[in-house]
Amino acid sequence: MMIGNGLYLTVLAVFLAFSGAALALDVGLAGIMGSKAMLMINGGEPRVIAVGQSVDGVRLISVAGDQVIVEIDGKKRPLRVGQHAVGTVSADGSGKVILTADSRGHFMAMGMINGTSVKFLVDTGATMVSLGASDARRLGIDTSKGQRGMSSTANGMAPVTKVKLDTVRVGDVTLNNVDALIGQTDMPHALLGMSFLNRMEMQRDGGTMTLKKQY
Repeated sequence: MMIGNGLYLTVLAVFLAFSGAALALDVGLAGIMGSKAMLMINGGEPRVIAVGQSVDGVRLISVAGDQVIVEIDGKKRPLRVGQHAVGTVSADGSGKVILTADSRGHFMAMGMINGTSVKFLVDTGATMVSLGASDARRLGIDTSKGQRGMSSTANGMAPVTKVKLDTVRVGDVTLNNVDALIGQTDMPHALLGMSFLNRMEMQRDGGTMTLKKQY
């Protein structure tokens, strides 16, 4: 069982744009620069956004003093520096997920496992969807009935437990009975591995990746 090499130790700044089902969208205010705001979307690096500008489903409405107003899914949310707001982006029923890469070519996707929000790093080098210990606990995954084994990581061999996830959802795509590996240590992100990706049509076009359900 292989998990993508080195991804436990890498902090990635990547951005997501998708046409999919309504999923959590996290927006944080990192700072204010005059009439512009530095917004972090889905954990990405701060992006300087002007009033009236829209980025990845988030629109900056106003900047006043130490507070900004952002619009997420048609709802206005006030933010001060260091605060976060969680909203949604809407589905269009296309059945496709379109991801946008960062400068290093990495892709991040907000999704759900068994109905609970998860931040995924797309990793074609991971044989299965992979979760750290804290994410597994947060999702209420019972590892006591799973199959125990060892996995090769950047830090050597590590014990893991193979389980079956009821549902994995990214954008407008939901897959049932998806194999996953649960590690005994924490990971910066869940890995969207090949147990999910093998059931998708994957197309890469420059800095975008399109995923479409096969079966």
